[in-house]
Amino acid sequence: MSLILQIETATTACSVALILNGETLAVKELNQRNVHAEVITVFIEEVFATAGKTYRDVDAVAVSSGPGSYTGLRIGVSTAKGLCYAMDKPLIAVETLQAMADGMAAKNGGQDVLLCPMIDARRMEVYTALFDAKGDRIKPTSAEIIGDNSFADILKDHKVLFFGDGAAKCQAVLGKSENALFDTDFINSATYLTHGAMQAFNKQKFEDVAYFEPFYLKDFIAGKKAGA
Repeated sequence: MSLILQIETATTACSVALILNGETLAVKELNQRNVHAEVITVFIEEVFATAGKTYRDVDAVAVSSGPGSYTGLRIGVSTAKGLCYAMDKPLIAVETLQAMADGMAAKNGGQDVLLCPMIDARRMEVYTALFDAKGDRIKPTSAEIIGDNSFADILKDHKVLFFGDGAAKCQAVLGKSENALFDTDFINSATYLTHGAMQAFNKQKFEDVAYFEPFYLKDFIAGKKAGA
């Protein structure tokens, strides 16, 4: 038996799920910018209430570890670490792009395409990686500036499904290939952490709560204030 509280805040979505033995008991989520700090603790309370569980019942806390929004990651990871300290429970980290690929693989129903999750970064840059139809990684996570030749070698011979909050802005460029497919409605969910979280829990692969930090991939760059 394993009851895992799962937290996703790496992108525009703020999502919390309570998972029992791989099955979703309750989920609460909102896809809206800059609300994560305001709603995350409320969502946690609501999933416990919906599932009829308490903090004492939890076996581990899993968090989407990045890459993604600097602020979002800080909020999610800080919340997860705080809960682990308070409950004396282990912390599980699931890489965000891997979770997205797992979610799309389940949603995609076995369609023979490569999966390319994209998280919006600045301008035409995205955080991305490449996975097969089952969600197994083919290429590592990287920050990519999308141009006319991006993914050209792969799109020549394979259909690739681009999805996530960074996919829409790339469609005009990558969509020139007939092998490029897009799901611009994909929204991150804490439920997509389940596969990775269960694997880590079963292997007892936990993070050091004191020293764990999000996977930012790039250094944080603060924007200029208006009038500066």
